[in-house]
Amino acid sequence: MKAAKYNHESTISFSASAMVPTRHGDWEMSTFHDAQGVEHVCLTHGEVRDAEAVLCRFHSACMTGEIFGSSRCDCGEQLEAALHRIQQAGCGVIVYLAQEGRGIGLTNKLRAYDIQNRGYDTVDANRALGLPDDLRSYDSANAILKLLEVKSVRLMTNNPDKLRSVREAGLLSEREPHLQPVGDLAQRYVRTKQHRMGHLNEGANEARPLFLNEFNSLLSAS
Repeated sequence: MKAAKYNHESTISFSASAMVPTRHGDWEMSTFHDAQGVEHVCLTHGEVRDAEAVLCRFHSACMTGEIFGSSRCDCGEQLEAALHRIQQAGCGVIVYLAQEGRGIGLTNKLRAYDIQNRGYDTVDANRALGLPDDLRSYDSANAILKLLEVKSVRLMTNNPDKLRSVREAGLLSEREPHLQPVGDLAQRYVRTKQHRMGHLNEGANEARPLFLNEFNSLLSAS
């Protein structure tokens, strides 16, 4: 990527990029800064410019799960699965957002973990701290896709909020279910997302795209 490609007005500004070899093949890693100066990361595999229905994952940072291997969540499994699926497809985008702990930050996330150790689920732990269930926004992720000149995406997600944001940005082609097998401790986390936050719950073995007309029907019914 060339910096000149990102000079037009946007809520996101391009900072740097380089090819990075990984166990999931070679990816171009780029950094972007939003209007508040927060740094986000984008990884692309293959040619995504002008691509339609390209595989895409919006992924929020999770230091505890992805770096230190916490078994409390499924974040590490979801990221690995997205990297693998895109590598197999030969083309795709992962936008890695600096939104630790659903946007509450690592310190508050650890405070919430301490409360969860007393039997609370993730939603009630946040509320006990006087924090929202989810503070995340996906505006920066959509802005990055537009800077990359991606035409439309098949979004790998179970989160209706992500689907709404991409649909409203005019970038959604269809949904790809993205529920991964996890251990017993993370199962409670996944069930909380499904039962209390409205996450869609097709299993990995039942995965099929949710086409845009089906998604619109889902929104109308909610």
